[in-house]
Amino acid sequence: MDISSIILPLVEITLAGAIINASVHFVPVGGAPAAMATSTGVGTGTTQLAAGAGFTGLLAAAGMAAQPGIIASNPLHALLIMLSGAVGAMIMLGLTMLIGQLIYVYGVGIVPAADKCDIDPITKDPQSAFITPGTTGHGIPTVCFVSGLIGAALGGIGGGMAYVGLLGLGFTIPAIAGVLAVGFFFMNAVLASYNIGGTIEGFHDPKFKKMPNGVIASTVSSLVAALILVGMSMGL
Repeated sequence: MDISSIILPLVEITLAGAIINASVHFVPVGGAPAAMATSTGVGTGTTQLAAGAGFTGLLAAAGMAAQPGIIASNPLHALLIMLSGAVGAMIMLGLTMLIGQLIYVYGVGIVPAADKCDIDPITKDPQSAFITPGTTGHGIPTVCFVSGLIGAALGGIGGGMAYVGLLGLGFTIPAIAGVLAVGFFFMNAVLASYNIGGTIEGFHDPKFKKMPNGVIASTVSSLVAALILVGMSMGL
């Protein structure tokens, strides 16, 4: 294996880790309070929600990579693989937020409202007037939904990029590349979860400003992981 065939996958995997970490900060995660409709976002944890979208994106990317005529080393084909991952992750997270929203509105009977902004930056609708006292928002308002889709797209692109990098290192068996990519995605999703420290509504949340710290941490850890993967590919 020559040096040029190592450097590109190394850069791809490292960059993928940074993108994955950044993507998690866009996803509206409400945790247990959101499960009771007393907080904005989807009622589950950061890692679980990001990993769910990431896994779906990875499966979509792997599906595209397995198509006849698709060569991961071709830049155009690699872009198609990453875009497939983005679309897969966006569909998964979009449906999750949509179904959750239907349950919140028609099952629980709440009005979606963001707690971290007085006016929705996208629709310009007032938010604070619809928040029940003692709660931190409800459901998934438009700004959170859009932010979630952006995060899913970035997560899918990052997962697809990591998958392409693994293929470039010679992990050509889809099952092995998929398992390694899932573990890699989980590592960066957990790092982002620690950086967020609980719940986040999306790009309008003050916690979003902590994203650079998480991206730096994921860049370093992903570089270390990439070096280990290079060693594995060389049989070390």
